Amino acid sequence: MEMAKIHVINHPLLQHKVSVLRDKNTGVKEFREIVGEIASLMCYEATRDLHTEDVEIETPICKATVKMIAGKKIAIVPILRAGIGMVDGITALIPNAKVGHIGLYRDPETHEPVKYYCKMPSDIAERDVLIVDPMLATGGSAVAAINFMKEYGCKNIKMMNILAAPEGIENVVKHHPEVDIYVAAIDQGLNENAYIVPGLGDAGDRIFGTK
Repeated sequence: MEMAKIHVINHPLLQHKVSVLRDKNTGVKEFREIVGEIASLMCYEATRDLHTEDVEIETPICKATVKMIAGKKIAIVPILRAGIGMVDGITALIPNAKVGHIGLYRDPETHEPVKYYCKMPSDIAERDVLIVDPMLATGGSAVAAINFMKEYGCKNIKMMNILAAPEGIENVVKHHPEVDIYVAAIDQGLNENAYIVPGLGDAGDRIFGTK
């Protein structure tokens, strides 16, 4: 089995936008917009290995053979609720992508992720899946989400997160060693409340203004 690759996308535009997200003074509107912009920029790298095929078209000047996307279609699967903030930025680039949703909560006693909602496109097993969530903290939700997608028969799965803790990356790689992970930054680690440090706080609260 091919081992996963951890892709840290350190483009200056991306790093600047992540820094704005980290600032506690960044308001809801700006935070939400920048999450979408970051998702768009990261999408370029996460889809770099898409296959293309030669297609003949006619330009205003002459006939030409050009490259177009071929092969499997893409599905974007946000982990609710914060993952929703990344969807529009990706569909702006890939309008034909279908979107599934996974809702998870943490059981207060076992601390394990529990699925409360899951809705997928009917042809999800035939699609390349991009699971998105702004934060990869403990990795529990990510591992569970990948498990669910494999239960649907999905073969090609990638994770895309804005920030990640080393603990979360280690957890995903341990359970799903073939899943590539795309992040904009890997932070120091987790605090006693399992928040990423220095992080940016609760991504869902800051996207939806619920704090």
